[in-house]
Amino acid sequence: MIEFKSLEKTYIMGDETVRALAGVSLHIGRGESVAVIGPSGSGKSSLMNILGGLDRPTSGHYFFEDEDVSQFDDNQLASFRNRRIGFVFQSFQLLPRLSAIENVELPMVYAGIPRDERRERAAELLEKVGLGNRMGHRPTQMSGGQQQRVAIARSLANQPDLLLADEPTGALDSQTGQDVLALFKSLNAEGLTLVIVTHDLEVAAQTRRRVSFRDGLIVSDDHGTAS
Repeated sequence: MIEFKSLEKTYIMGDETVRALAGVSLHIGRGESVAVIGPSGSGKSSLMNILGGLDRPTSGHYFFEDEDVSQFDDNQLASFRNRRIGFVFQSFQLLPRLSAIENVELPMVYAGIPRDERRERAAELLEKVGLGNRMGHRPTQMSGGQQQRVAIARSLANQPDLLLADEPTGALDSQTGQDVLALFKSLNAEGLTLVIVTHDLEVAAQTRRRVSFRDGLIVSDDHGTAS
């Protein structure tokens, strides 16, 4: 489903050129659960940004189901992000003035889905993540774990092909983090492709495949069994 070919990403920082990705080639199949791991500065965040269509590679190619995403213009990238990718962030990224159900509806507003349809789908998704009784609550009225569940429901709003999670348990206590990871596992078991970017080895152990980065390169690719 996903293929990177000789992917490079460089940044100019003052007089210095930083090579964040140094010729990465990687294939991720539909339905896989993958953790991308590595220390700060290893290249995993640059890979995530390219994978999610938030940035472009300096050179090389990124294919998503045979479409060369690396050649998309800004409008094509925006459409790609909205249609194909569901994002879950460490900081939840919920709009504080909107209720849970309104936050979940938001991607569907941008996709042009009619109001009644998006309201029904948002309610179903909140039920799915165990928040059927919190639909009218705003983020400030919910715990961190509940906010992350709203964020997960929102990430599923446009029925994405890929769920991309960036340190999704970083702001949660250990038990709540385990609950969120269990929800990811359930979604993956239903066939959703899952990529988690993390520095936490305990989080990475919950996926079936671990891809380790260091200095812009893949240093290991472990297809072991999730714990």
